[in-house]
Amino acid sequence: MDRQSLIKKFDKQAKKYNNRRKNGQAYKFRQRIFQEANGQVLEVGIGSGLNFPFYRSDIHLTGLDFSPAMLKTAQNAAKDYPFKTTFIQADVESVEFNENSFDTILSSGSLCAYQEPVSVLNNFKKWCKPEGKILLMEHGISTNKPFAWLQNFLNPLALKVVGCHQNRDISEIVKKSELKPIREERYLAGYLYLIWAKP
Repeated sequence: MDRQSLIKKFDKQAKKYNNRRKNGQAYKFRQRIFQEANGQVLEVGIGSGLNFPFYRSDIHLTGLDFSPAMLKTAQNAAKDYPFKTTFIQADVESVEFNENSFDTILSSGSLCAYQEPVSVLNNFKKWCKPEGKILLMEHGISTNKPFAWLQNFLNPLALKVVGCHQNRDISEIVKKSELKPIREERYLAGYLYLIWAKP
């Protein structure tokens, strides 16, 4: 799928994502991992700002997204929170940051849409300070075999309709990257991955 088509798909979902900020199914999982973000924080695929409720007031957040509608929604939502923000409309697969720029880099539900997810994670390593942290909350292939079969079956349709893969093995993607996994937790029949990593 070309990038412009993918951007349009996410533009159309901005309002739906915004409604999930305070009552989404993944709220407690976001809280579990993203409250650990500190310092200079980069959130890629920031979407509508679903993680804003969990950020400390003293961070400086750089929010990145290729969808202008998502980014506008996040900018409006950020007005209700005390932390400093910078927003950048760009594709994480082509954007450049200086090495060692961030204390925390996080991603939630974005690895499903990248053409080269391992390369993206390798960039996280480059952009993150050596003593920093990388926090991931991603969806991928389930540990439940019937559910995994369904994910594989529906993947072509999901890719066409919403622009993301349903059956990626997030654990393997992280292992293939240059990141150092520290801890992994799986929830919702293994469909939801929480991963703490170091650069």
